[in-house]
Amino acid sequence: MDGPTSSRRQRIGARISRGWDLLRHQGPGQIQFWFIALAIGVAAGFAALLFRIAIERLQTAVYGTDDPNLLASFAETLPWYWVVAIPVTGGLVVGAILHLFTPEGRLRSVADVIEGAALNDGRVEKKAGIASALCSWITLSTGGSTGREGPVVHIAAMISSWVSNLLKVDGITGRDLLGCAVAAAVSASFNAPIAGALFALEVVLRHFALHAFAPIVVASAAGTVINRLAFGDVTEFRLPGTTVIEFYLELPAFLILGLVSGIVAVITMRAIFVSDDLGTRLQRRLGLPHLLRPAVAGLLLGLAAIFYPHIIGVGYETTSRALTGQLLFHEAVIFTVLKVAALAVTMAGRMGGGVFSPSLMIGALTGLAFGILATGLFPDQSGTATLYALAGMGAVAAAVLGAPISTTLIVFELTGDWQTGLAVMVSVSLSTAVASRLIDRSFFLTQLERRNVHLAAGPQAYLLAMFRVAGVMRKPTDLSAAEEDACLEMIGQGLYVAPSATLETALPLFDRSGAACLPVAVPSDTPEERPILQGALFHLDALKAYNRALAATAAEEHS
Repeated sequence: MDGPTSSRRQRIGARISRGWDLLRHQGPGQIQFWFIALAIGVAAGFAALLFRIAIERLQTAVYGTDDPNLLASFAETLPWYWVVAIPVTGGLVVGAILHLFTPEGRLRSVADVIEGAALNDGRVEKKAGIASALCSWITLSTGGSTGREGPVVHIAAMISSWVSNLLKVDGITGRDLLGCAVAAAVSASFNAPIAGALFALEVVLRHFALHAFAPIVVASAAGTVINRLAFGDVTEFRLPGTTVIEFYLELPAFLILGLVSGIVAVITMRAIFVSDDLGTRLQRRLGLPHLLRPAVAGLLLGLAAIFYPHIIGVGYETTSRALTGQLLFHEAVIFTVLKVAALAVTMAGRMGGGVFSPSLMIGALTGLAFGILATGLFPDQSGTATLYALAGMGAVAAAVLGAPISTTLIVFELTGDWQTGLAVMVSVSLSTAVASRLIDRSFFLTQLERRNVHLAAGPQAYLLAMFRVAGVMRKPTDLSAAEEDACLEMIGQGLYVAPSATLETALPLFDRSGAACLPVAVPSDTPEERPILQGALFHLDALKAYNRALAATAAEEHS
């Protein structure tokens, strides 16, 4: 009995081992992977749901309002000192968390998820990510003028990273699991299953490979079901009725709105970056501790909210009023400027949150102001101003996110109005075309570019940064190693690279020197001594590694 039983166990063990190997390396093509995608979708959907509920509960407790969606109106009834004290207190708590749990005091968000997908096999940081989620929760609950989609996307990415590390999957599978988590989180946040799936593909993975599509759709559907079980099958914004467009006569107006929206989106993004740089310079000049920076931003927000409480929080109430035409022209213009300023202050203060919801509000206000002008000038040849608000909402958000496809669909799913597709698409196409010429494709990719992570230019640019010289060089003990005397002579001339350097640094040296190989050396303990030779990097080896990476990336994107 022992013989047959032992043989059966060995066969079962071999099958499990083969199945595990398939899951790790060919997961997207396997049925088992879809069940894992479904589980990740459920987990990410619940995480997004709980994050949203947590914000509403804390916001209700702090401000004392019965309906968090009407926070701006309720804040008008509060004493001025309370309106100021709440964001300052929130900033102090956020600063303390960042000081304790993030070494550089920087919050993690969508840009870090994109970087993880491109450069870290679909993994993101966990400790700093948890701290960032806490900070964003506090910020959004205490008057911070940002959105919840950025933290939610990073929370979902942490879930998929944990699963990827548990299963020890490779880069392709890890990225697909990341896409599943992001799709489910976006779908659960906005009740937008189509847009959630496309957001993961278009913004995070930045390709539309067929092998990733099915599991991401499964996860996105799971996230949507969780949202609808909690909130019902309702849209985030309710429009007053069916909008009407005079297709041929109004299209030029929507083209102009697209151009205006693109410019507004660029101003918004540059305001954030300029404010961040200005805040950093002032902090250094004044000697302000890192943990007080969010509190200062909270003070500025509180002072502004005394007179304009519309800048508090995510801003869905004001966005809804813009989409239903309940604002006057001068109100729409003033609220647009104030929201841009409040968003810039919140982001520059390192308080946490995302840019998607604020860009929806800014876009709706921009579109409404433009629509009031357009319908006022040509009342007989135009529809309603609210239609322009809807198109502007999509146009600004698409330019900020660099995601025209998923943003267009998000606008439809948020409003439930599928009759105005042509107007929204025209405006979105022009706005993204304008913005992409003036920034590095999107807000997130520009953030990464400012950190010297060059993803906007494509794989041909960022893949070089993935290879360390130490992993490609030939050691002195190799049979085909470089001659030691020649290497030492080049080191004496200062022509060498460090083992920790990347091919992004090394390849330009080959072009400048014309050498077939470069010495790899580390500085000695004393300046008088020559750097210590570790090996040599051959130009041919570097190009082979780069070519293999390009081929693997192309194969993944077209599989």
